[in-house]
Amino acid sequence: MTAEVYGTRSCGYCGREKSMLKAKGIEYRKMIVGEDISAEAFSGKIGKPAHTVPQIVLDAEYIGEYTELAGRLRISSRGR
Repeated sequence: MTAEVYGTRSCGYCGREKSMLKAKGIEYRKMIVGEDISAEAFSGKIGKPAHTVPQIVLDAEYIGEYTELAGRLRISSRGR
């Protein structure tokens, strides 16, 4: 399993989802929106405009935000 994590440098949840992925042994690639990928290309990749980060793609499937990733991996979004 591999993930692409799209975020910004000031994203508060971006560190939490990386910890979650590491705990599950999932390799990931971090992409900074506006630096590594344009906002337009990012929106095209996930198929809709995104107004919040992080946004996660898991095994080429768009998952969504942090809470959707936690649900997919069956982890509480509060870390429990």
